[in-house]
Amino acid sequence: METNYSIPLNGSELVVYDSTTSRVLWILSMVILSITFFLGVLGNGLVIWVTGFRMTHTVTTICYLNLALADFSFTATLPFLVVSMAMKEKWPFGWFLCKLIHIVVDINLFGSVFLIALIALDRCICVLYPVWAQNNRTVRLAKMVIVGPWIFALILTLPIFIFLTTVTDSEGNVYCTFSFASWGNTVEDRLNTAITMLTARGIIRFIIGFSLPMSIIAICYGLIAAKIHRKALVNSSRPLRVLTAVVSSFFICWFPFQLVALLGTVWLKEVLFSGGYKILDMLVNPTSSLAFFNSCLNPMLYVFMGQDFREKLIHSLPSSLERALSEDSSQISNTGTNSVPPPEDIEIKAI
Repeated sequence: METNYSIPLNGSELVVYDSTTSRVLWILSMVILSITFFLGVLGNGLVIWVTGFRMTHTVTTICYLNLALADFSFTATLPFLVVSMAMKEKWPFGWFLCKLIHIVVDINLFGSVFLIALIALDRCICVLYPVWAQNNRTVRLAKMVIVGPWIFALILTLPIFIFLTTVTDSEGNVYCTFSFASWGNTVEDRLNTAITMLTARGIIRFIIGFSLPMSIIAICYGLIAAKIHRKALVNSSRPLRVLTAVVSSFFICWFPFQLVALLGTVWLKEVLFSGGYKILDMLVNPTSSLAFFNSCLNPMLYVFMGQDFREKLIHSLPSSLERALSEDSSQISNTGTNSVPPPEDIEIKAI
């Protein structure tokens, strides 16, 4: 580690490239990120166009529009990350883009999981409290509530604002990294600041950025499943099926990365100073690439969760997206009406 106590963004030494396995994983990671960029920009751009300009704004479409905006913004930054990875973590884009790119990455990655949790919570409310939802679940309320995940994500990105910068090593190589050169008068002070910040950041990212949202989602699904079982409701609507696929893909893609990041936090001192646990260094790129790949999956799930796979390919993609993301015609309306169905009927339609 440099004498100014700069630490790579992943919290460990630079990823190793000195074995065949590590080089294969390195190349595979760049390929996955490139595919994610291509599919993510096109797919999420299409979702933004359809939900933002072609469809009537409902609570559901507003939620998925914001999720698509988060995924689109994130995938648009991937070329910078691919170039840096190809240069073995060097950063040729300067100080401003060092901060900007990683701020965009963190805000949108946090924002994605918070939005997915919000969508699950909304679906749960529709099932458990259908009458209240019919009378109060409005587009105006959704537009106000949807700001919350973005503000929360911005707050959790503060370490990037404060500590991230470009650092030049003795050989003239420039890295985009956490630097603690001005955070203490002595070497020991800077070291303590680095360890404290990285440990706190790792724990917060795992608990608030992953475990808490996934717990909310799990609780919501448990309550929905209990209601379905109790009322003997066997058919679920398309929005619930789409949400199930979105949540499942998110967990499968993100859990390996979150586990590696958590272990890196637990063994931070050993990884930084003794060079131990090299396997974690080798797994950083492939697990992060898998996590990032999730950002291009959602548009495909929206399109192909319909009734017939081949029909989705033959018909226009915008029409397919409209069918996948729209409120069901039988779903509760966003405004109250003079003719309100019986509570039992509303409950069935809300599923």
